[in-house]
Amino acid sequence: MSLFEFNDYNELTDGEIELILREKQQAPPGEGYVPQYHFDVRITGKTEPIGTIRLRVGDTERVVKYAGNIGYEIDEEYRGRRFAAKACNLLKRVALDHGMKTCWITCRPDNLSSRRTCEIIGATFVEIVDIPEDYDMYQRGNKRMCRFRWDIGSS
Repeated sequence: MSLFEFNDYNELTDGEIELILREKQQAPPGEGYVPQYHFDVRITGKTEPIGTIRLRVGDTERVVKYAGNIGYEIDEEYRGRRFAAKACNLLKRVALDHGMKTCWITCRPDNLSSRRTCEIIGATFVEIVDIPEDYDMYQRGNKRMCRFRWDIGSS
């Protein structure tokens, strides 16, 4: 099996926030895992992260139905300023560079902020799914996930 070829991203910014590449991770052993990029989200000109965002590059059942291609978290004191939506829009370039036309985003049904972020970026709610009991996500307490489809096209 060949290793996934990662790209370098030195400047992902909209002038207000920036994504700083923290780590590139090859897919760990196990069915359905894919390579991923892990970025810190920072306010432009500041050094401390205000959150994180990941892009999982691949379309396995685990990713598409349960984990999502994109996962984000913004520190509590910075929430409500649409930083997660802005980070998703910056991450779109990375997904397009890898030939992705659609990104799946999942969140717990009670995570209204994340659901709102999906609406802001134009993702479409698809369904709520039950996570299989043998998945690590289930073992960590996540029993169900909302699925959103974000068609990013080619622009």
